[in-house]
Amino acid sequence: MPRLKQTKIKQPKAVDLFSGCGGLSLGLSRAGYDVIAAVEFDRLACETYRLNHRSTRLFESDIRQLSTTDLMNETNLDVGELDLLAGCPPCQGFSSIRTRNGGSVIHEPKNDLVFEFERFVLELMPKTIMMENVPGLASDARASKIIRKLESVGYSCKMDVFNAADFGAPQRRKRMILIGSLVGDPDFAQKKKRSRTVRGVIGRLPRPDESDDPLHNYKTNRSKEIERLIRMIPKDGGSRKELPENLQLECHKRCDGFKDVYGRMEWGKPSPTITGGCINPSKGRFLHPQQDRAITLREAAMLQGFPASYKFSLSRGRYPTAQMIGNAFPPVFAEKHAAALLAL
Repeated sequence: MPRLKQTKIKQPKAVDLFSGCGGLSLGLSRAGYDVIAAVEFDRLACETYRLNHRSTRLFESDIRQLSTTDLMNETNLDVGELDLLAGCPPCQGFSSIRTRNGGSVIHEPKNDLVFEFERFVLELMPKTIMMENVPGLASDARASKIIRKLESVGYSCKMDVFNAADFGAPQRRKRMILIGSLVGDPDFAQKKKRSRTVRGVIGRLPRPDESDDPLHNYKTNRSKEIERLIRMIPKDGGSRKELPENLQLECHKRCDGFKDVYGRMEWGKPSPTITGGCINPSKGRFLHPQQDRAITLREAAMLQGFPASYKFSLSRGRYPTAQMIGNAFPPVFAEKHAAALLAL
């Protein structure tokens, strides 16, 4: 009997705009997409991206200077052929932290980079789209303008704000997701019933001084006063506010805000939002639940959702790498919503 010829299943194609260090691309790959191209301007992020996504054509470029024609020519892509265009435009200008001192409008030129995402959509006409940002963009006029434009050319769009912990990320992180489709009515992923915890993600890592991972084993220099303060913070979720007044830092006595600084994470819950200050206990609740130290870069990356094997460039030192990790799109968050679009 003649053997039947096997046909290779065509893998859906995706492009990642504002790719950063690759969290979104990792999520898209896990969802089943072939990430054929990515665009990123930051050199450190590009170094990290190349270490982990070797088969993706990375355009190290200011997106405002990149034509969709060049991208299509280098990836053999035709208009309307792309299955998913995804991206995370810079969001600092929409962050609520930036507006805490009174003003609700921040003049931030990078805010308008969201329109570069719109430009790529209109010129590539992908079958589906997904854009992530901070919740503040959902109430910004730019988001409404983009949705009206996309709907005018045939896209069915939805926008909402979600907590990444509800979709398998081991941290509490509220983010806006905008999805759109030319091939059906899109919908978001279903929430998970149980959240991942700090213990479940980093609980089995060796102590830093027992590891040969440069993202986990490195020296930190803190004053004796700060080291003493850290030792006094109660284990497993404790806060500096639980200390008697004579043990409070003078700067904390004068300020009633930012109560999470020098706080410990809690073993049985998701971590707080991993930010660019994630290895600095003065920037948030970034102390290890049990050990008297801040979480390490490796722990921060794993709480962001990266595997322990993911490589990060340290060419500019620890703090720029921490910023890069804090800016990333949690891979599992991207994976779940991208998979929902793939099911259309």
